[in-house]
Amino acid sequence: MNAHQLPETAPDGHRVVIGGRKWRATDPSIPEEISARLRHHLMSARRAVRSATTAGNATAEKAARARVHRAKVALGERGTPWWDQPDNERRQRWEQGLAHLDAKAQS
Repeated sequence: MNAHQLPETAPDGHRVVIGGRKWRATDPSIPEEISARLRHHLMSARRAVRSATTAGNATAEKAARARVHRAKVALGERGTPWWDQPDNERRQRWEQGLAHLDAKAQS
């Protein structure tokens, strides 16, 4: 799979297959604009993990890993499975996650 190719989706739609390994799929009910913003936060946090690890800064690494986790939960890739949540909980999950990540990005 190259960077511009969509991953294979499991028949139930709950998982994607990347490199032969199954991963939880992003919640498909997240509006595209919100999903794009959350992915932006996720990639920024992943870059921060790499920078902190390279610099040997354990405090910054811990904070960056917390941001990665927050973004993945908001996307539905971690935490309670999105397919087990009612619509209002799903919306609340991504709205609160995005608000938190936006606030952290401002500070």
